[in-house]
Amino acid sequence: MKHTLFLFLLVVLATSTPTTVLSGEEGQPVFVSTTWLAEHMKDPSLVILHVTQYRRAYEKEHIPGARFLWVGSMAMSNTELSFQLVPLAQLDTLLEGLGISNDSKVVLCGVGGNVSPVARMFATFEYLGFSGRVSILDGGFDTWKAEGRAATKEAPKVKRALFTPRINKDAIVDHTFVRERLHKDKVAIIDARAPEFYNGVGGGFPRTGHIPGAKNIYFTTLVDSTNKMLPVEKLREKFSNAGVKEGDDVITY
Repeated sequence: MKHTLFLFLLVVLATSTPTTVLSGEEGQPVFVSTTWLAEHMKDPSLVILHVTQYRRAYEKEHIPGARFLWVGSMAMSNTELSFQLVPLAQLDTLLEGLGISNDSKVVLCGVGGNVSPVARMFATFEYLGFSGRVSILDGGFDTWKAEGRAATKEAPKVKRALFTPRINKDAIVDHTFVRERLHKDKVAIIDARAPEFYNGVGGGFPRTGHIPGAKNIYFTTLVDSTNKMLPVEKLREKFSNAGVKEGDDVITY
């Protein structure tokens, strides 16, 4: 686990409109609208997670019934790297404490434009076996509030659940997996960071530059000013311009 790299990007799944893109064989969309969420809030199996780095953002206000998910509880940092996968036992305990079982359906709600951490949480849920049962609220809490929908400061009472991970090894891969696929046909590696980091002229990272052969699609260019996903055709164009072909296996970081 300690050598795991986090390689994920959601919009590769966006081959149709956000309300019809599925994260697995079951029927829950990858991206759900505020309308979709409002219509499904009474579903007893639905768990809304307010994803943020700071509890005070949750305590200020959140969607009624939403539970607080601290980013650091699912993506830890050390002196060498950030956003590393935490031990499986820790993830198991965390989800059970949040009242999430194997029958739960999850909606991740970002706040303040934290698109990247929410995507990281999504990748972890996919890794834990929630394919088809985990979604991201398109536009996050900011869009929910802007539409005048209900918000609260009250935290719900949560009953501990029983959860058993069903690991999906394809969701998060390690450096060996990537190295074996460098310069291979039908494999596209995408660096989702800002261009200055990709080009090796920005600071803040232990090493400059990018993985050999990787193309650059800055993640902020995939959403609009309200942090909603761009129209599908614009997403297709961005990936096509970066050299991603239909049918490619995509590794992102």
